[in-house]
Amino acid sequence: MSAPERIPPRSVTSDEPLADLLTHGELTVRGRIREASNAALYCTISHDGREAACIYKPVAGERPLWDFPDGNLARREVAAYEVSEATGWGLVPPTVLREGPYGEGMVQLWMEVSPEAELLALVDGEEPEPGWKAIGFAEVGEGKTALLVHADDGRLRRLAVLDAVINNADRKGGHLLPTADGRLYAIDHGVTFNTENKLRTLLWGWAGEPLDPEAVDVLKALQEALAAQGALATRLAALITDAELDATRARVAVLLESGKHPEPSGEWPAIPWPPV
Repeated sequence: MSAPERIPPRSVTSDEPLADLLTHGELTVRGRIREASNAALYCTISHDGREAACIYKPVAGERPLWDFPDGNLARREVAAYEVSEATGWGLVPPTVLREGPYGEGMVQLWMEVSPEAELLALVDGEEPEPGWKAIGFAEVGEGKTALLVHADDGRLRRLAVLDAVINNADRKGGHLLPTADGRLYAIDHGVTFNTENKLRTLLWGWAGEPLDPEAVDVLKALQEALAAQGALATRLAALITDAELDATRARVAVLLESGKHPEPSGEWPAIPWPPV
């Protein structure tokens, strides 16, 4: 028997064999990612002569969250992927909801990270250098502080808009996955879509600045797709509650009305902890 075709890590939503692989492939658990706060299993998945690496997060391995009482992390992860795909930006790796060895869970294509890309940094001084955006000051020990900055990168700016739409309560540096082909992916979207404003992120560098024309066009398209009979609304209705879907529509409307990137509300910690 010939070895299965190894699929390189990528995101190609039009690749039907890839979608079929993630949805119907046989999952083999290879290990557990210990750093994850909920069960995250590294797996290989194979089907019809194809094979890839993936992450499987079973609902049974989730810890309850008092401020996210409805639904589960796995379905919100898939919902975030659906919104990402609707933007056309492809910021979330291909993600599906399916049965696995430990019951229902989300399965997401594994992405290999390029070690050369630098998106976050700690620098001296009170202002960022050109090409960087300030996040805030961080304690670095011995009573000293440094300025935490992120790259003034169009890929991150797109992600900041996506996070505002899905109300991401936990955008950490470790969730950013730049790849060798120049793409940027983002992972860990289990705490999203809350009906209350819970946006917590490291990507505050554009706070209060006007949205660029591309983002405005994307938000207008999202607004249409989220309408009652829109294709995206239909898919999300199976993953999040009606109230969460209405809140998503409202966030898109607010972004379009203001024409600006959101600013911290002051009612919720603006930066997740730990930030990386």
